[in-house]
Amino acid sequence: MTATANAGVMRPVDFGAVKAKQRVTWGSGNYAKVASKVMWPAEVLCESAGLQAGWGVLDVATGSGNAALGAARRGCRVTGVDYTPALLARGRMRAEAEMVEVDFREGDAENLPFEDNTFDAVLSIFGVMFAPDHAKAARELVRVCKPGGTIALACWPTEGFIGEMFKLFSRYAPPAAGLTPPVRWGDVEYQKGLFGDSVRSFRGEVRTVLFRDPSAEANVEFFRTHYGPTLKLFESLDGETAPKLAGELADLARRYDRNGNNGGPLAIEGRYLESVMVKA
Repeated sequence: MTATANAGVMRPVDFGAVKAKQRVTWGSGNYAKVASKVMWPAEVLCESAGLQAGWGVLDVATGSGNAALGAARRGCRVTGVDYTPALLARGRMRAEAEMVEVDFREGDAENLPFEDNTFDAVLSIFGVMFAPDHAKAARELVRVCKPGGTIALACWPTEGFIGEMFKLFSRYAPPAAGLTPPVRWGDVEYQKGLFGDSVRSFRGEVRTVLFRDPSAEANVEFFRTHYGPTLKLFESLDGETAPKLAGELADLARRYDRNGNNGGPLAIEGRYLESVMVKA
């Protein structure tokens, strides 16, 4: 085979390498501060999932534990799993401070360390969507959920503030070839296709969370300081390119500002897909 022919061959995605890089990224910054801005969607998700006291609940890619803590406050027996030790440590601190019990464990969303049909409900809020192998992650959510149990997710879509942010990131640092963007999870038809006949019902609803900041520049600085993907991207840019990205991110924040770009505080609309499924 010639060199030219070789160049046209698509190599399979090295999911292991992608996840190794993700662990470093999510462990940087301070995701717990970012998670504090999206606590409301976790509370709503717990209610939409109809969680009941005494249920066994798994929060996949729990991060610092927003959904896990919400489930624990509702009297559930909760396990939170994530592959980033620093985030799990923050979750344990929060559980202790709130005086609720959550079993935080290290684990991979694509290879969950639990037996089949273990949990009454499986949740993930802005978490499992970042697993690089979407089909495998979806199969794992289904596998560990009991028949008739609930799977409830919150995912950022392609369109909207966060989706546009990730599109912008990809212009400055293209993702690995062949990797499906995580924001595809925020598309109803795509997500239905991932779960297929493994669920007997699917309910999707577009909701909105607000990111409130004193200015567009303050929003950029917050994400640049605390949000791993933004922090790592800025670290990779030179002194001329970084200000350009900062300016584009500030413009994006103003575009999604509910307050109307009046020069005062911003209320940035972040649309997301909330989906609730019942396992077949």
